[in-house]
Amino acid sequence: MSDTDPFDEIIDAETDRDPDLAVIEAGSRTLRTQGGAAPADVPGRPRDPEVDKALRAVEADLATRWGETKLEPSVSRIAALMDLLGEPQRAYPSIHITGTNGKTSTARMIETLLGAFDLRTGRYTSPHVQSITERITLDGSPISAERFVETYDDIKAYVEMVDAQQEFRLSFFEVLTGMAYAAFADAPVDVAVVEVGMGGSWDATNVIDADVAVVTPIDLDHTDRLGETPGEIAVEKGGVIKQDATVILAQQPVDAAQVLLKKAVEVDATVAREGLEFGVVSRQVAVGGQMLTLRGLGGEYEEIFLPLHGGYQAHNAAVALAAVEAFFGVGTQRPEPLDIDTVRKAFAAVTSPGRLEVVRSSPTVVLDAAHNPAGARATAEAVGEAFDFSRLIGVVGASADKNVRGLLEAFEPIFAEVVITENSSHRAMNADELASIAVEIFGDDRVQVEPRLDDALEAAITLAEEDGEFSGGGVLVTGSVITVGETRLLLGRG
Repeated sequence: MSDTDPFDEIIDAETDRDPDLAVIEAGSRTLRTQGGAAPADVPGRPRDPEVDKALRAVEADLATRWGETKLEPSVSRIAALMDLLGEPQRAYPSIHITGTNGKTSTARMIETLLGAFDLRTGRYTSPHVQSITERITLDGSPISAERFVETYDDIKAYVEMVDAQQEFRLSFFEVLTGMAYAAFADAPVDVAVVEVGMGGSWDATNVIDADVAVVTPIDLDHTDRLGETPGEIAVEKGGVIKQDATVILAQQPVDAAQVLLKKAVEVDATVAREGLEFGVVSRQVAVGGQMLTLRGLGGEYEEIFLPLHGGYQAHNAAVALAAVEAFFGVGTQRPEPLDIDTVRKAFAAVTSPGRLEVVRSSPTVVLDAAHNPAGARATAEAVGEAFDFSRLIGVVGASADKNVRGLLEAFEPIFAEVVITENSSHRAMNADELASIAVEIFGDDRVQVEPRLDDALEAAITLAEEDGEFSGGGVLVTGSVITVGETRLLLGRG
């Protein structure tokens, strides 16, 4: 028997691991599955016509403001709103999450873990898959449409006061952030789990002083606003690291890690790094997900079933576990680890809609919201591991402001053919324009264009069924959260 600690071996291997894909294969075995998934917690439109009318009125009002891709980098407006509201964001401790990929899945895992330990949680994430109400959750469930409307009505007068005082009106995202913080204080919650919208330093969420800051893997996205290298982007994202906080760092590119560690030193923050203080010891692909052994800040947690596919989700789980341990003081104030049975129960209950989510069988249709090259590479790796498709058809609808070439290149090895489409967002790339790039990558004979999403789904399913019902064909819908959300609606989810 070797005297070497298995975790030490993984640490040694970290230097060779691709930080973009974030996959550790230590000790894994392969069990292929095409099992379906339980319906996820994504609400549809309110059934009450009056409530639906009120919600639509709020949505229309919010739509008059700057969208999430237009911003003026400052927290002055949101800080002014918080001041008028009585600083609701200071009524509870918080965990603040930034990074490029994996933020929402990690936030959902953190929320589920905290809830399992009998804490009342508030979670603020973006964007939403189907309903705007998903962005604000209490105790793991999106707030009701009625409560969403009430919260908006409660702060509307204060929003208008800030609008009148500032050079620019509060943006769509800033108003929603104010609503979330107010709703959490009103609940009240024991802890808030907050995902940044973009960056960190000047993100609207950054009026909190979180006890725990989490940085998921940093990669190139929003380069026109955040920087052109991971290191430059890390400067902005490091803004969530506050004085005397604990920082949970996922595996990072070297230049990003250097920036984040320097920031932590400047503010006397305690740092826990994936692959050193915590990480994935082993994982095995299992029916409906994967079985993990995680090294946390308080020791090892064995036989953790995670009902999500992909090595990157295992790493998200390790990050989430470390964040919750840090919140409870494991490794500092308390030496013992978290209760293993509670941890197991929590992870087994995790959902992440639109992230390798199976929504149909015969043929299997999988949804994944990958929208940048790093996310697409991780998804492509996970699809090959979790599903035994003999022929996979892609349906891709992307936003015009994304690196669509890099996205398509990442999926080219796993797609037999690709159906190019577009979603209903004003940000969507025109299907013909996207198809012209796809043809350069896939070749003309592997690309089909169907501008309407419903037509694209029908075409992809037909292609997947070409070799018969039992051929093992499948469909992956990807490229944008909006494309995934609209597909869920078309297929009757929510």
